[in-house]
Amino acid sequence: MKQYALLRLLFALFLLYIAWPSMIQPASGVAQLFWSMWFVFVLVVSGANLATLMELNRTVRLEQSNTRRRQVDNH
Repeated sequence: MKQYALLRLLFALFLLYIAWPSMIQPASGVAQLFWSMWFVFVLVVSGANLATLMELNRTVRLEQSNTRRRQVDNH
């Protein structure tokens, strides 16, 4: 799971690297809005993958604890 999160994070950063020259000087207001929304999307994707890498995702912990409880109850 961590390997995939790291790959997604690196891919998002690569896309940001590729798009950066176009983001610096948008031609119109619509282009500026597009690049702003795109940059926010990259930040959300990066933040989610960083949370996965740092194991801040609460649902994963809950699922693991529920699995452990089931294993203990079955034995």
